[in-house]
Amino acid sequence: MAGKKASRAKACPCGSAAYAQCCGPLHGGVPAPDPEALMRSRFSAYALDRSDYLLATWHPRTRPAEITSDPGLRWVRLEVLERTGGGLFDAEGTVAFRAHYRDGGTPGVLDELSRFVRHDGRWVYWGPSEPV
Repeated sequence: MAGKKASRAKACPCGSAAYAQCCGPLHGGVPAPDPEALMRSRFSAYALDRSDYLLATWHPRTRPAEITSDPGLRWVRLEVLERTGGGLFDAEGTVAFRAHYRDGGTPGVLDELSRFVRHDGRWVYWGPSEPV
């Protein structure tokens, strides 16, 4: 049982890989290589209550002054549905995702098409985008 607990502790909240090889380096300051990696790291930041990272990776023109966490809300699973852009020469990209959560024990789902842009050479979250 201790082995299972240790494995779970190392898993990344975004579900992609182990935290140390996935979102951990981005949370430590490594720039996201593309919009999907940034979106995954932001989901993990919500799951780990890292509002500092969320604010740092939000475009200054659309960023809120602060983020207030909800102690009854727990982000539990992420599904990346589709992505566009994000190549070496792209200035923007989108990621469609489904984020599963529990709010006071009640399950819920957030579907969003997020827009990401390059700002000062790094990918940042712009905000939700309307589906095309």
